[in-house]
Amino acid sequence: MKSIQTGSTENTALVSNLVDLLNKGNAHVSLDDALKDIPFDLLGKKPRSLPYSLWQIAEHIRIAQSDILEFSRDASYQSPAWPEGYWPKETKPASEEEWKKCLNRIKNDRKEFIKLLQNSAAELFTVFKHGDGQTLLREALVLADHNSYHTGEIIVLRRLLDNWPK
Repeated sequence: MKSIQTGSTENTALVSNLVDLLNKGNAHVSLDDALKDIPFDLLGKKPRSLPYSLWQIAEHIRIAQSDILEFSRDASYQSPAWPEGYWPKETKPASEEEWKKCLNRIKNDRKEFIKLLQNSAAELFTVFKHGDGQTLLREALVLADHNSYHTGEIIVLRRLLDNWPK
């Protein structure tokens, strides 16, 4: 296992910045704010021939984030098949309960990933034995980048559906 060691002060500062990035969005709207207060009847709509609904993007975020979390903490974890295992086929959730579960899982898995970061700050640069060069830092950056990308899509879809503040 290769490892690049840096001082604990630097790692602590880096983890703090990663946590802010994952939670706040920093330069843009946070994922939580982008997903807040969406009317249930809009979740399955695909405006202007776009390929995904709000539900599909949110569920994709949940699946991908869970995958990143489990890969980062469990060497025996097996990722879903790409790409079909990462996208729901249904355009809308079966119920409001399913929608709430999706949102809660996004928040809870993000909290679990943040705990992993905070508890493993000394190992941010350690290459996972079970990957092909991944580190916890890389996975944190992939998670932040992925969620940021799809946060922008959510906002665009909400604007097209006349469900975003002017």
